[in-house]
Amino acid sequence: MSRALSSSMQCNVQTRSFYEFSSRTPVPRPIISHQLQSRFKSAHPVIDDTALTPFRLADIGEGIAEVELLQWYVEPGAAVHQFDRICQVQSDKASVEITSRYDGIVRELCAEVGGVVKVGEPLCFMETDQGSSGQETLHNVDEGERLSVPSVASDYSRLYEEESFVSDDVPEAVSSDSDRFTSSSSKVMSSPAVRKLGKEHGIDISTIKGSGPNGRVLKSDVLKIIQPGGAILDTANNATPATANANIATVPITSSQEDEIIPIRGYHRLMVKSMTSSLSVPHMVYTDEINVTSLQELRFQLKPICTEKGIKLTLLPFFLKAASLALNQYPVVNGSIDIEKMELIVHKRHDLGVAVDTPKGLVVVVVRGCEKRSVQEIAVELGRLFALAAEGNLTEDDISNPTFTLSNIGAIGGTYMSPVVLPPQVAIGAMGKIQRLPRFVNNSSNEVEAAQIMPISWGGDHRAIDGATMARFSNAWKHYVENPQAMTLEMR
Repeated sequence: MSRALSSSMQCNVQTRSFYEFSSRTPVPRPIISHQLQSRFKSAHPVIDDTALTPFRLADIGEGIAEVELLQWYVEPGAAVHQFDRICQVQSDKASVEITSRYDGIVRELCAEVGGVVKVGEPLCFMETDQGSSGQETLHNVDEGERLSVPSVASDYSRLYEEESFVSDDVPEAVSSDSDRFTSSSSKVMSSPAVRKLGKEHGIDISTIKGSGPNGRVLKSDVLKIIQPGGAILDTANNATPATANANIATVPITSSQEDEIIPIRGYHRLMVKSMTSSLSVPHMVYTDEINVTSLQELRFQLKPICTEKGIKLTLLPFFLKAASLALNQYPVVNGSIDIEKMELIVHKRHDLGVAVDTPKGLVVVVVRGCEKRSVQEIAVELGRLFALAAEGNLTEDDISNPTFTLSNIGAIGGTYMSPVVLPPQVAIGAMGKIQRLPRFVNNSSNEVEAAQIMPISWGGDHRAIDGATMARFSNAWKHYVENPQAMTLEMR
C-alpha cells in the first residue's frame, strides 16, 4: 500500500511553529490509560480507525528526540483549521507552538500535560476532509513515492549555517531525495554530506561511533577510517576518544521510596548538556573589582527619562555595551573554537548572552547585534527577553548561538566565582554583588571615601585565550564601566 506524507513549517516573530507530518496509512492506536480515556472521551460518535489521521510530532532538528507537552489548545471534538494552534511543547532549547496542517476535527489526544512525546509519535488523531485543499491521498501518489519534509524554515536555518543534525530513528514513511531521513534501525545523527561521503566509500555510518554532540557522526569520524588511498580501516579497531570514554564504568545510583525523582527536562536539560560539554574546556579564571559609583550616578540621572518611555533602565545594558566596545579591541574574546578543524572563528556580530534565572531553570537569552545598539536599545531588548523568559515563551532565536556571555549572579548575591565557559564560546563573565566599601581616593592620598564596588570574574578557554589577553580585555571593559562618559565617544 502506498503512503503519503505532508509536512509544513511556520515561523513567526514571537513563537516558532512546526507542522507535523502525518500518514494516511492506518497506524496502531496509542495505549491510553483509563484516566486518559475518560478525560479525552469525545461527545462525537466513534468512527472507523482508517478514517483518522495521526498528527505526529515532526523532527524539530538539532538532534532533539523528545519534547515535554506544556499545554493543549484543543480538546476532543474541537474543529480546527489550518494554522490553528494545537498545543505548546518545550524542547531542550525553547517552547514551540504546534499548529495544524489540516482542516478537520480532533478526535483523540495522545498525551497529557507534563508528559513526554518523542519525535514521530502521534500528538493526536484527527478526522480530516479527504477532499480539502493541500491534502495528499493514497490515490494520487504512485507506489513507493514519498513526500520530503522541509528541514527548517528560512529564518530558523539562518542560525545554523553548519550541517544540521538528522536522525535515522523516524517512522518508515519519512524520506527525501537528499537522504535526510532513512529507514535504518539504529539511531544515527549525521548530515547529508557525511552520509554521501560514507556512501561513496562503502561505509555504513551506523557502525561509526560519532564524536559530535549527542553522538553525531562528523565528517572527521568518516575520514579517520578512510586511508589516503581510499582503503577502509576496521572501525572496530579504531575507537575514538569518545568511544573510549563511553566504556568507562559509572557508579550505580540507588534510590529509596522516600526519595523524590524529578525528570530533567526543558532548560534544565539544556544546562546539563552544556555543562557536560564544558568538561572538555581547559578553564582559566581572572578576577578584578570595578568601581561603579560614576555609573550608578549616571543611571539615576537617566532613569526618569527612560521611565517616561516605559523602559526599565538597570546597570546591565551598560555592562553589555561596555563588553561590546571592549570586544572591538580584543575580538578574539568574541570567538568560537572548532577543535575538529583546528580553527578559531572570530565573530563580527556581538550576540551577547545573559544568564537569566527563570521559574523553569537557568537560561541564556541573547541580545543580538550589540555592536550596533545603543544602551537604550539594549535595555528595551532585555525587557522583551526577560518578559518572555518569565512566561516560558522564549523562541529558538532568543536563546541560540551567543558569541559571548555575561552572568549577573550578583543580583542574587555573592562576590567572586569561577564562571564556566559554554562551548563553542571561549569566554564568559560573572558580575558579583555591588557593595558600599571604603576605598582610597587615589594611590598618592591617604583620604578614604565610600565607593560602590562590584567584583567581576572572567572565565576563558585557555586553548583560545591566554591570561594576558583576558586581563587586557578586562581592563578595557573596566575602563568603560568606571568612566561611562567614555562610552559615548565610541557609540554608533
